[in-house]
Amino acid sequence: MGTALSILLSGNGHKVKMWSPFEDEIMMLNETREHKDKLSGVKIDKNVLCTNDLEEALFETDLVTLVVPSQTVRENIKKMKMYLKKGQVVSCFSKGLEETTGLRMSQVVMQEAPDVTFVAMSGPCHAEELAKLIPTAYVAASQFSEAASYVQDIFMSPKFRVYTNDDIVGVELGGALKNIIALCAGISDGLGFGDNTKAALMTRGIAEMTRMGIALGACSHTFLGLAGIGDLIVTCTSMHSRNRRAGILIGQGYSTDEAVSKVRMVVEGIKTTKAAYNLAQKLGIEMPITFEAYEVLFNNKNPREAVDDLMTRDKTYELRGIV
Repeated sequence: MGTALSILLSGNGHKVKMWSPFEDEIMMLNETREHKDKLSGVKIDKNVLCTNDLEEALFETDLVTLVVPSQTVRENIKKMKMYLKKGQVVSCFSKGLEETTGLRMSQVVMQEAPDVTFVAMSGPCHAEELAKLIPTAYVAASQFSEAASYVQDIFMSPKFRVYTNDDIVGVELGGALKNIIALCAGISDGLGFGDNTKAALMTRGIAEMTRMGIALGACSHTFLGLAGIGDLIVTCTSMHSRNRRAGILIGQGYSTDEAVSKVRMVVEGIKTTKAAYNLAQKLGIEMPITFEAYEVLFNNKNPREAVDDLMTRDKTYELRGIV
């Protein structure tokens, strides 16, 4: 995703410095101008500098963009903060809840670097399509409207439309929780279920996401937008989705660890499931899909049994906890 965003930003006329801790990756990007492992065939402009020197990457930088696995955001911002100026705008594309704390990415960053200005970025977007400049829409969310508008202007292009939103809680939760539902959508596919099942799962999934959002102070309408239902649709239906692909393998009988190994990329939804499960337990939020996902992922519950338990729950009102 970082490479795809660099291609987008350089196309917008910006000079981009891209940092990675992996020396082999940096050499590949600088020498071949292509991320051969993940985005084969897509060229990187020459005005993108790739470096593994964090100080060099952040020197005299107007906008810092975080595109790292959500569980590494804390350790990365700790390394970065000595090079960040007061009020530095940080846009974050990482989606998830910190496993050990249940915190959103903005909360993690502000704990470690309280002087920065944070903008959460979320929406339905696969790097594989963005790198090819396939039309995409996204959301920039911040409690500071000027910062959200600033980031909107930098990323906006004829191929990447950016909206602003002041509901940072809802935008971040939508981006994190949809990965849980996408894992379950993959499990459904792996079990051989059809469109009826996936439609029900996605619809009830957005209900769970909204319930947690309301409990944590988000606006329910945010979950009807790009960071909610939009991101949910693309992640539950596309084979670009790492969460869906891992879920398919789990549904086919592979263990969680085996599925992650086969996908060969970070599957954000797994640790987010644990964080959301613990948070829902603590706050008393009804999230049956998330609870069953936790049992399958961490307690080796048979996925078919989890589906049976979901389908035979006590009858209830459809909009309970939402309206």
